[in-house]
Amino acid sequence: MAIVAFIFLPYSAAHAKFLTEDEKKLALYRMQVDSSSVVNESFVFRDAITILKEPTSWVILAIEVCLGVPLQSVALFLPQIIARLGYPTVKTNLYTVAPNITGAVMLLILGFASDYTRWRFPFVALGFFFTFMGFVIYAAIDVEKSLHVAYFACFVMTWGTSAPSVLLDVMYNNNIASENRRVLLTSIGIPVANLMGLVPSNVFRNEDAPDYIPALATTAAFGGMGILLTLGLGAFMIFDNRRRDKKQGLGVRMRGPDVSTALMREGPKSPDFRWYY
Repeated sequence: MAIVAFIFLPYSAAHAKFLTEDEKKLALYRMQVDSSSVVNESFVFRDAITILKEPTSWVILAIEVCLGVPLQSVALFLPQIIARLGYPTVKTNLYTVAPNITGAVMLLILGFASDYTRWRFPFVALGFFFTFMGFVIYAAIDVEKSLHVAYFACFVMTWGTSAPSVLLDVMYNNNIASENRRVLLTSIGIPVANLMGLVPSNVFRNEDAPDYIPALATTAAFGGMGILLTLGLGAFMIFDNRRRDKKQGLGVRMRGPDVSTALMREGPKSPDFRWYY
């Protein structure tokens, strides 16, 4: 499929044969206003690597680690978790469908709510909270005596697995106007989150079946740490924006969406930079 995509997908909006000239100009304008100071710029590794000099980049990568564990735990081991409810194999697999469907719906709700309010980190933290609570509830109750509560906990687990990944990627991309730096951080962050599948693969052990308490506790711990890191990063961005407003003597509070992408290109070292949180 990668070969098919390489052949048929356009390199950029400017090269899309299915767009009219006016539509290409509109796409370019939207990217200039909303994301990139220079659209379709050539990749320069020396410029891209500078994104790793920013402390916030390492916090974002740490959050990627935290979200990868719950995401992969649910994706890989939800059937084993539901199997504890005592249903036969076929029914157990069928019972994974409804939680995953509601998880997809919750992803859309959180995504649209984030775009509507123009806030990112509260919804990333909320996604972490859902998954954290789902695993805590499931680990804390007597599943055999509380089947309905246990199954509800499986729904809560799925509500927060995908949303933090999607919204976190949007959050840090909103704060990087350089396409070089953005592609480097993205190409590290997403594989790091996927690599965290190694953790659930090693903590969901056969000897811990059927309750898998060590695995549930480990996953919940990563979710809880994700909440703390996300809230801490958001609080820093709010504080730093206010500090920058005060330093420039502005009577109004400014955020990333209020600043031109041309002024955002140099990142936090520019006095005109504002965080999009």
